[in-house]
Amino acid sequence: MFAAFREPGSPVQANTPSAELPSIIDRDRDADRSELSDAVEGLLWLGTSMLRAGNTAFRTRECMDLLAKKLSFDGISVALTFDTVIASVRRAGERVTMAREIGLPGVNAWRIGELEKLAQTAELGTNARKTAADLARIESASPLYTRTQIAAAVGAASGAFAFLNGCGATEIWVAAVSSALGQSARSQLARRQFNQYGATALSAVVAAGMYVAIAALSVRAGWGTADHPAGFMSSVLFLVPGFPLVAALLDLLEHQTVAAFSRFAYGIMMFLAATFGLSIIVGIVRIDLSPHPPVELGYSLTMLLKGVASFAGGYGFALLYNSPARTALAVGLLALAANEFRLMLVDAGMALAPATFFGALAIGLVALLLDRRLNVPRITITVPSIIIMVPGVYAFETIVFFNRGQMLEALQTLASCSFVIGAMAMGLATPRFFSKS
Repeated sequence: MFAAFREPGSPVQANTPSAELPSIIDRDRDADRSELSDAVEGLLWLGTSMLRAGNTAFRTRECMDLLAKKLSFDGISVALTFDTVIASVRRAGERVTMAREIGLPGVNAWRIGELEKLAQTAELGTNARKTAADLARIESASPLYTRTQIAAAVGAASGAFAFLNGCGATEIWVAAVSSALGQSARSQLARRQFNQYGATALSAVVAAGMYVAIAALSVRAGWGTADHPAGFMSSVLFLVPGFPLVAALLDLLEHQTVAAFSRFAYGIMMFLAATFGLSIIVGIVRIDLSPHPPVELGYSLTMLLKGVASFAGGYGFALLYNSPARTALAVGLLALAANEFRLMLVDAGMALAPATFFGALAIGLVALLLDRRLNVPRITITVPSIIIMVPGVYAFETIVFFNRGQMLEALQTLASCSFVIGAMAMGLATPRFFSKS
């Protein structure tokens, strides 16, 4: 249009009716504001998608800042919580502030990677329409794995947890089967849009209840006993919200306090929901939680099998988080190496918390190299790799002991759990001192 390209101060041509100029300028301004609003919507869409997929708040903020530059914004201010994203942007003297709700949180490592790639590879001056089309493509993509594959992966990871916690063959396969059934129940409840906390509690009831039932059938059939309490606890460890809890700790270290505490509260609520379901079965069956000695197989064989179990645990959780196959393989190998290193330190006489710190530090340092080589976000490598070190058995025992009134035992397990989780967070955070992100 003529008015849009007129040089400042140049005369208006005589054949252009002066009465039409205000309406032409108004239409241009309306179009500019519409494009500006669409661009802000795209920024908000990116932020909400990243947080809903489980990414950290500080990394989400960095990607929104990066995309804002590609969309030709002069400045941007972002406020993030666990359920809302607010963005205020400035372009050519105009400012727009908009907010968008995040929706139900989850974990999707593939989506995190694609969203970060979108922010990094978008061309300078890209328009809002193309950004919206790319975001719609990413969000509409189907999961990489079927529910059956995920249930099998969760079963393998839970069986690995059982072995790492000192269980025998019977407890391992019973924990694997019962956790796979529990994950199947959780998938069905999520598909029917059940409340997340209720679905978690019901899934814990299914997994723990199936463990007790299958263990009783195993004894009756003469296949062996499954009375190790760690096996029972391992059947519900897949419900520990490791990804949001680790992400919350990382956000806290990056000064994203509001998002960190709200995500941490969500993780604690999910954990308490799982514990509630577990406690129902414990109260009905009266499970003996007294410590049992681990199964002795010889040091060399035990370490070899623990390496296999560490790989299975990391790989299984990577599939649960919808990581691509190559990333899942890298996660499994990293979990194997780091957890073996941690276990050797413990066997050498080091306490569990400092050994966990060095194991987490190894994961963080290797992830510095892998995220560039594999071109994937670091959180999708570090979190599934470190989940195998989460003291889930201690955490569940703490709540069960408190519920039974065994305060001394509860405080002991709580202290052990807290020190290990703190060591994990510091181990992952330390390598960030040597990088920009």
